[in-house]
Amino acid sequence: MKRPPAVTTLIEELKRMPGIGQKTAERLSFFLMRGTSEGANKLADAVRNLKEKVILCSKCHGITEINPCDICCDSKRDPSFICVVEEPHDVYAMEKMGHFKGVYHVLMGVISPLDGIGPADLTIENLKERVFNEDIQEIVLATNPDMEGESTAIYISKILKPANIKITRIARGLPVGGDIEYADEVTLMKSLEGRTEMK
Repeated sequence: MKRPPAVTTLIEELKRMPGIGQKTAERLSFFLMRGTSEGANKLADAVRNLKEKVILCSKCHGITEINPCDICCDSKRDPSFICVVEEPHDVYAMEKMGHFKGVYHVLMGVISPLDGIGPADLTIENLKERVFNEDIQEIVLATNPDMEGESTAIYISKILKPANIKITRIARGLPVGGDIEYADEVTLMKSLEGRTEMK
């Protein structure tokens, strides 16, 4: 017996999300079917609002509903200290520890030749402009400790070398191959405190 087309369509759309396979998509679909229309509408509204209201900050490329974002506008933050991360969700992981008082720059990915992603596909040029046009004292490279994250950090370190500023890398408190997003606050804090200067 074939499923109703509306269910099949929902399952196919859910499967496009990261980490959701056939079984999970089916479970979510049947959960939504058993729920109320109000619940389904709230979910649909939340997704719609996400697409209509959330934008990228023109300065750091983090996600926000106002431009520039709250962090870039915060006078208590140190604008001369930039933490470079791969994705917008990494900003929230760093913020959870409550230790970092600088600002951010989101790369929107990492250099990955196998996936056809080069430096021009990221926000590296914007970072370079910030470094050469603003009074930046230190850049801390907080990319993930995997092959792509390491090669991206090395590339950025080389192109920013002429600026003659301090360029550091977060310490290896994070497991190799791990994601910043899933690290606990203490591990992240130790990684930030034990950062090393890029040569």
